[in-house]
Amino acid sequence: MDFLASTTHFHILTWVAGIIIFIVTAGLEKGTKGKKIGHMIARLFYVLILLSGFMLFMKYSSIDAALYGVKFLLGLLTIGMMEMVLVRSAKEKSVKVFWILFFVFLLATLFLGFGIGIGVSFLA
Repeated sequence: MDFLASTTHFHILTWVAGIIIFIVTAGLEKGTKGKKIGHMIARLFYVLILLSGFMLFMKYSSIDAALYGVKFLLGLLTIGMMEMVLVRSAKEKSVKVFWILFFVFLLATLFLGFGIGIGVSFLA
């Protein structure tokens, strides 16, 4: 399992793919088989994102535990909003607030993630 925490490449790959799959799935027609399959694939990527993120958290949290903890929590909230958008849209309920929260949490997570200083550092 060292490949999950040796670099950030796997983690970045999983969240980029997960976000793309989420957006494509959210754009599909309600009640279609493709939307259900997309939702299951998105859930698989949620697990991969959480697993790789947890491994990175365990490896690097000794540097600044509070900052990494906040980033981990923001990542969980981002995934939670992604799931809420897909589930509530399948039930044909309003998802406007969850889309807004998704983008807020995503931007905050990206800001902290790229500002931490491991792997790719766009904000350094």
